[in-house]
Amino acid sequence: MAEKRNIFLIGPMGAGKSTIGKQIAQQLAMEFFDSDQEIEKRTGADIAWIFDLEGEEGFRIREEKVINELTEKQGVVLATGGGSVLSKDTRNKLSARGIVVYLETTIEKQMARTQKDKRRPLLQGGNAPRERYEEMAKQRNPLYEEIADIIIKTDEQSAKSMANYIIEQIDQI
Repeated sequence: MAEKRNIFLIGPMGAGKSTIGKQIAQQLAMEFFDSDQEIEKRTGADIAWIFDLEGEEGFRIREEKVINELTEKQGVVLATGGGSVLSKDTRNKLSARGIVVYLETTIEKQMARTQKDKRRPLLQGGNAPRERYEEMAKQRNPLYEEIADIIIKTDEQSAKSMANYIIEQIDQI
């Protein structure tokens, strides 16, 4: 039954939302979207450039609009940006329009998975990435928990086994 419902993946950067989301979509023959990739496709610019030009506030406005449009579709798997939950409107739409899966991970795993990624503007320019991750976790983790239908730790499993587990959990809802 999972393939009949929208599945929205939330969580911090480096949690595996895009990788696991693609696996779920493939297994359920659903359409996959990544909100950050969709913003880049629509603007013709990468996220870092949008942040440089419009700041985080401008980016969040774009993100809110894209997520609103994508969550109106039926039978999609959507990987959201880590900060998308900062918008109450976005949280409400995710909750109302599908099953929300919070992919939880440790700061150590986040750092290992994102350390070489230059496409994450919130990590650029600072000398203390660990503190930045901790700040974001303190602010965002309660918001992820607030709207999650399912919470899954992603640190030890492969993307394929995580996708299988998530599908099983959704089928039980």
